[in-house]
Amino acid sequence: MKRLLSVLILLGAAAVLFGQTKNKANSKPLTFSSVDLEGNKISSDLYSDNKLTMINIWGTFCGPCIREMPDLAKLSEENKSKGVEIIGIPIDIVDDWGKVDPRLKSDALMIIQKTGVKYRNIVPTIDMFQTMLRGIQAVPTTIFVDKNGNQIGNAYLGSRSQKDWQKIIDKLLESQK
Repeated sequence: MKRLLSVLILLGAAAVLFGQTKNKANSKPLTFSSVDLEGNKISSDLYSDNKLTMINIWGTFCGPCIREMPDLAKLSEENKSKGVEIIGIPIDIVDDWGKVDPRLKSDALMIIQKTGVKYRNIVPTIDMFQTMLRGIQAVPTTIFVDKNGNQIGNAYLGSRSQKDWQKIIDKLLESQK
């Protein structure tokens, strides 16, 4: 019941807040240490390999999240040569104590396969919920960070088309010059 209420609140907030958030970028670098969905260790050190990292926070229950994933998969491939990496965080695959729900993890892996996603998806940790994911009110939420892990610009609430994301990516890359 608690999880259902949380999902309903997230969906309601997403409907109300579909646009871009008004909160400015965080002043501290967004760091993390976790594993990807295949169990490989992964950390925020990956930022240093990129000019720009796009972090897409999504849910297995979220239709708009899932519908935009094929576009994000294309963006990932088309922007690698520009120094852009996309990572996903399926926010609902862990419980309140940080334990992975095997059924929801399986759902996430199935969604990733069906949508053609090749970019890494990270298992959120309790530490991530207390820091970089703390202000997330709805999914999908997308944030961008520079090579030092500093958030660039605002967080984006709601899904977007490949064309719209590309415009945002190009603008952010230009601002990094």
